[in-house]
Amino acid sequence: MSVTSVTEIDDLVREVQSCYPSADEALLRRAYEFSARAHEGQTRRSGEPYLQHPLAVAGILTFLKLDVTAIVAGLLHDTLEDTVATQEELQTHFGDEVAHLVEGVTKIGQIPFRTYEEKQAENFRKMLLSMADDIRVVFIKLADRLHNMRTLGHLPERKQKQIAQETLEIYSPLANRLGMSGMKQELEDLCFQYLKTEAYSMLKLRVAQRDEERQDYVQSIIQDTVDALAKAGLPGRVVGRPKHLYSIHQKMESQGITFEEVHDLVAIRVITDAKINCYTILGVVHEAWPPVPERFKDYIATPRTNLYQSLHTTVLGPQGDHVEFQIRTEEMHRLAEYGVAAHWRYKEQVKVDERDEKVFSWLRQFVEWHRDLSDNRQFMDSVKLDLFHLDVFHDVVFAFTPKGEVKELPLGSTPVDFAYAIHTQVGDHCVGAKVNGKIVPLRQALTSGDTVEILTSSTQVPKKEWLKFVSTSRAKAKIKHFLKGEEQKQGLELGRRLLEREFRRRELSSTQLGQVDRLSQVAVERGYESVDEMTRMVGYGRLSAARLVNWLVSPDTGSAKDKEPRVPKTASAQGPLKPVKVMGGRDVLMQLSKCCAPVPGDPILGYMTRGRGLTIHAKGCPKLEIMDYEYDRLVEVEWPSTVDEKHSVKVCVLTFDRPGVLANVSSAIAASKANISRAEITTREDRKAILDFMIEISDTRHLELALEGIGRVDGVISAKRVREWEHS
Repeated sequence: MSVTSVTEIDDLVREVQSCYPSADEALLRRAYEFSARAHEGQTRRSGEPYLQHPLAVAGILTFLKLDVTAIVAGLLHDTLEDTVATQEELQTHFGDEVAHLVEGVTKIGQIPFRTYEEKQAENFRKMLLSMADDIRVVFIKLADRLHNMRTLGHLPERKQKQIAQETLEIYSPLANRLGMSGMKQELEDLCFQYLKTEAYSMLKLRVAQRDEERQDYVQSIIQDTVDALAKAGLPGRVVGRPKHLYSIHQKMESQGITFEEVHDLVAIRVITDAKINCYTILGVVHEAWPPVPERFKDYIATPRTNLYQSLHTTVLGPQGDHVEFQIRTEEMHRLAEYGVAAHWRYKEQVKVDERDEKVFSWLRQFVEWHRDLSDNRQFMDSVKLDLFHLDVFHDVVFAFTPKGEVKELPLGSTPVDFAYAIHTQVGDHCVGAKVNGKIVPLRQALTSGDTVEILTSSTQVPKKEWLKFVSTSRAKAKIKHFLKGEEQKQGLELGRRLLEREFRRRELSSTQLGQVDRLSQVAVERGYESVDEMTRMVGYGRLSAARLVNWLVSPDTGSAKDKEPRVPKTASAQGPLKPVKVMGGRDVLMQLSKCCAPVPGDPILGYMTRGRGLTIHAKGCPKLEIMDYEYDRLVEVEWPSTVDEKHSVKVCVLTFDRPGVLANVSSAIAASKANISRAEITTREDRKAILDFMIEISDTRHLELALEGIGRVDGVISAKRVREWEHS
């Protein structure tokens, strides 16, 4: 990204007026003078006056051809954070629009944060929300970050690496998603320089040496292309674009190759006047040099989400090495260089047309996807994942809705990802999908060109197992958000039931549980945010009901006395409590015990495991006998009336050792609509065989049907369910 250095206000005014001849020079100079007064006496780590930074930021915004309002905000962008200037002063002198932009860029400096990561998350969250109102906020922030990266050498090494890592993870991918390829490449190379200094220096030297050797070769390809266009009577200018250092380094790392094995260090770019000529020129290039199979991408017919358009093809050059060609129109080239910033002036129209609306719709959707994530770590992980996934051109698939709307998704995305890309409600209630008219599993990976129809049901809710196969951060975030809410509701309900039982066990009035003032007092004393949070900790198993009741009825209970009593089972609660429903085998707050692997239909009992919620055991499990004396941790549970999930059970089949018996048993299992996930065969000396299967069934009745079917197979002696404790 080549930006003319702006060091004086006269330089800036001249650059702005070259783009906007009618620009308000007085406004620019007034903003400069205001910034100069506000930052008077402040210096940067380099020793230069601080004013050089906002001036440089305004210069970058001018290069991006942003409007005068944004450039003025660039001159003032640090005044609210680093000086005594106020929002009211900015509004008075420069109007609400400028003041709003500056406020959107300003970091959250007044709020105390426990960690740098927490502050980083809140700063980025604020910027995202500001972007929803005015996209110029992110242009100013990116310009600010670019100049900071250019002058990073004056900071301590630890700070250099921290800022460079943050830039590489967030700001560089964000620039890419906005289509600002020049800024993205410069940010990546600067990050590379500070994060891997030795590798950067060595690669920079070797690329410079290679450029000298290959300069004549590249020029000959350019000239051959120019001659071929002239012969075909096609307009177009041809330029060679060297690959930036970080992309070369990434290729070497990902493919495990040496620098000498990297052949496409230069991309040839052909820029023409019309879309139809792009395809004609593609034919000319392929006629001159043979194309490399599977290295062609048509981003004109299917633009990327940031509206990037170009034809990409790789050919075998005159020396037999790979040469990449990018073919586009002048308008496509402008968008590729400046990205969404190139469309900013369209916002000044009274009515934004449909084409311009598409430029900004994906960004508003991106903001909306992450708006609901309250946990800082989850928020940042989601943002980084979403920015990173679509950062590389070839790692995407283009799938279509039945109405022909294109959805761009990361490679490996499934119908569930597609459903969430349409709308949260569609994702939450997704029960199935048709791909190209055929029903497919929800975990099936989509491919470019697929037409996907999502099937929904109002009774469906997100499943925890979906997290194992979804790819997009949106899908993962929405599923986790739902599961966390369910976990909190279940934890609260279970905590209340355990407390109620503890009150009954101690023959205390259950109305004491409803003493909100006393409960609130205990919650504050013990460091909980609310009564509900304290109660949830009981449901999660992180706080015992006995201890909480001790706090509640004995305010002076100290650490020496504050012990959880071991109560024999004979001290039963007065009156039965309604059992807790076990919502399937993969509940967010309840886990099925692996030792006895209960399935719906088995009599069950819950045990409060410290920190992990309820562990569900089958009644009769030997581990329950060991834990039986801990009555306060045992919870009555029951299966719901319907369970739509599959559960794994081990089945042991004894047969005569004869040909075809394994196939017949497998067919019998399949006929019962049970799925085999694992099978092992052991032969005995008495000419009998033991077939051990792990099969997936819905409940005990389904298991009985499967065992009955196996028992009818000729050669089968016995078939039974096996539990872990039966091996010991």
